[in-house]
Amino acid sequence: MYQEIKDELVNLLKQGKLKEAEPMKNHTTFRIGGPARFYAIPSTEEELIAVIQLCDQHGVPFFILGNGSNLLVSDEGFDGVMIEIKEQFSYCKFEEGELTTVTAGAGILLSKLAKEIAGRSLTGFEYEAGIPGTLGGAVAMNAGAYGGEIKDHIVSARIVTRDGKVKVLSKEELELGYRQSVITKTADIVLEATFAFPKGKKEEILARIKDFNGRRREKQPLEFPSAGSTFKRPEGYFAGKLIQDAGLRGFRVGDIMVSEKHCGFVINVGQGTASQVKELIAQVSREVEEQSGVTLEPEVRFVGKF
Repeated sequence: MYQEIKDELVNLLKQGKLKEAEPMKNHTTFRIGGPARFYAIPSTEEELIAVIQLCDQHGVPFFILGNGSNLLVSDEGFDGVMIEIKEQFSYCKFEEGELTTVTAGAGILLSKLAKEIAGRSLTGFEYEAGIPGTLGGAVAMNAGAYGGEIKDHIVSARIVTRDGKVKVLSKEELELGYRQSVITKTADIVLEATFAFPKGKKEEILARIKDFNGRRREKQPLEFPSAGSTFKRPEGYFAGKLIQDAGLRGFRVGDIMVSEKHCGFVINVGQGTASQVKELIAQVSREVEEQSGVTLEPEVRFVGKF
């Protein structure tokens, strides 16, 4: 069957690319992950939809990959089609009005989009400037930081369903909540999103971006591979503080470690593996629950067999 799938993928990706046994450690910010059987890089929206429909028709698992910044791929890899949505879907368009609307592709980096928005003296997206992900995943997870979230200014998102149908979802239909949306339930794919922003003072906007990025560099272990914040914030608590209070600062399983700089981050200090990450998360969760009674829920997405 896989030879047939390969032949069809090659035929569909006329301008795109197809790789086999592609190491996923090369595509995740954790620098961890075994090989994907197929790694597809569609060059157009039409190619993307065609690949999705092909996988659906053959019952082949597929996963949409942006910057790989909130992801842990198993050591065995992914036995299906990993589909990259990044540079080829990296664009943004502006339309002036009482509020300026911005429509951006799912593959654009949040840092790039924040820079483009700030460059137009538009305010409301500064908090996203330092998040190392792409817009598609940010919309699906309602990404946020420093008091701001995607839901604050989003108008709508154009998505493609798992069987290849395209539709537009309003802000209300997206059901955006804390690190979740209707998309996290349906596993549909974001193609692009539209936002509306008011005008602001460029120097103040740039100062906020500089401040947020400075805080990140000061408080977060950006010098090590990681998947960002490892745990969701429990209501009424901070995951990092709970982990620190449990005496787990610097706790290690192999080359995977709870950051000494920020206990909410799990970092790869060498040649860490996905199984080590899973074991560390389990031990940290167990210890925190025993000591505080609070259950920690991973924010990191697990892909493949664990």
